[in-house]
Amino acid sequence: MGRSLTTSMHEHWVLFLVEGIVLLVLGLAAIVMPPLATLGVEILFGWIFLISGIAGLITTFRMRQAPGFLWALVSAILGIVAGIVLLFWPLTGILSLTFVLIAYYVIEGVASIMFALEHKSELSGRWGWMLVSGIVDLFLAAMIFSGLPGSAAWALGLLVGINMVFGGSALIAMALHARDIGPRSAASAR
Repeated sequence: MGRSLTTSMHEHWVLFLVEGIVLLVLGLAAIVMPPLATLGVEILFGWIFLISGIAGLITTFRMRQAPGFLWALVSAILGIVAGIVLLFWPLTGILSLTFVLIAYYVIEGVASIMFALEHKSELSGRWGWMLVSGIVDLFLAAMIFSGLPGSAAWALGLLVGINMVFGGSALIAMALHARDIGPRSAASAR
């Protein structure tokens, strides 16, 4: 398993590097303009809810004979309403999205820490960067929560930017390490 993971990382290091650079650049942009990034995140969620609600409504009516029709209809309408509210009144949803962001950072932080520990056990280099990224995610969740409700207007964009900078940096570090590991190094990691 360790050999195949190391070989795969080596073969695709450029993709990890590109993803890391994109995350780093977007994260820096969000840090420089946090209110704009907050608004952008909210509008993105508005479109996601609206489109998924419309798709759910179409699917629900096409399958109206299936069990759970009423619940599927309620879910689709809820998605459409949430999307409309976020798109037409974006400032009203910032606090709600901030709570969603807190939950995301907690889950992402735990997942990143577990990902790092798995890489450590598989002898992947630079796993510590991913561990730090997970710890930063947990710290950001606590910071957002402690600053509510006043910090909601700028925190969403700023913290998404910080998360992207750390995540992008971690991917760049892991990609550069994977570039230097050849297939022979992967065999010796066994």
